[in-house]
Formats: sequence, C-alpha cells, structure tokens
Amino acid sequence: MTKDPKVLLRRVGAADLSAVRHLNTAAVPAVNGLLVEEVAWFAEVAHTFLVAVPSDRPDGTPVGFLVGLEGPGLDYDSLNYRWFSERYEHFLYVDRVVVDPSEQGRGIGRSLYEAFVERADGHTFLCAEVNVRPRNEGSLAFHDAFGFAAVGEQDTEAGVKRVRMFAKEL
Repeated sequence: MTKDPKVLLRRVGAADLSAVRHLNTAAVPAVNGLLVEEVAWFAEVAHTFLVAVPSDRPDGTPVGFLVGLEGPGLDYDSLNYRWFSERYEHFLYVDRVVVDPSEQGRGIGRSLYEAFVERADGHTFLCAEVNVRPRNEGSLAFHDAFGFAAVGEQDTEAGVKRVRMFAKEL
C-alpha cells in the first residue's frame, strides 16, 4: 500500500494515542494541537483512524496517522467540518494527516489517503482543508496531485489562520 513495503498501515490502538498526540504536536501549526482526551475521542468516533508503522520498529511506534470522519452529522465543534457539512451530503472528511518529517517522501501520506478512500462505502466526496495562512506548500501540492479541487476558503481562529477547502469526487 505504501511505496515503502516496510511501512504498515493499521487501525489506531489505545497504546498509540500518546505517540499520535506527539506527532500531532510536532506538526503544529500545520494542524491544530490536540489534548490526549481529544485524540481518544477521535479514536472512538472516527470513520477511519489509521497509523503508519515501520515494520522494523520493535516498539510499533507510529510515524504517521490519518483521522478521517464521516459527515454530516457528527457532533464535532470544528468550523471546517461544519463548512463541509453545510455543503455536502454523505462525505468523508480528512480531519488531519501527519507524517513525521524524517519519513516524508516515502508515500506514507498518499497511502493513508488511499486507504481512507478504499473505505468510502458509498460516500460521494472526500473533503479536506489546507492552511494558506500560514501557508502549507507541501500539503497544497499533495492535495493538488491527489486530484482535489479547491471549493472555497475561510478564515479560522479569528483570522489568524486561513484555510482552503478541497473536495474530490469519489
């Protein structure tokens, strides 16, 4: 599934939550920070919550993850999720995807997205957003290459951040 066969994708487990939070924290401001309780909540409600683990890592510590939600209808206080919920029916939403910088370029992010799409189960769109302020060039290029179309923009965090909304028909 990944370009590197030494990286395995699996469903997140309780033992992964601390490592996922650590990866997420290291990726701020490209993603919003998370409390341990929020990571656990995602593990309970996510349509898909996958971690990427190198097969040669004896402790099984993840080097990347994807949190994918189903929409609309989830009781989730996110401006971006709400934006898509107001415009799309029966969609999948990439809330966040994070890959350790030392592991980037190995196809892990693409593999996480592909695995999420494989679980689409009749959903009509895959939706995501990417920061344009502060600008996340790598993620913007990735979403373009994956076939997403820009469908809008909005300010978040009282204008500190601006995100571009993307959708891909499934």
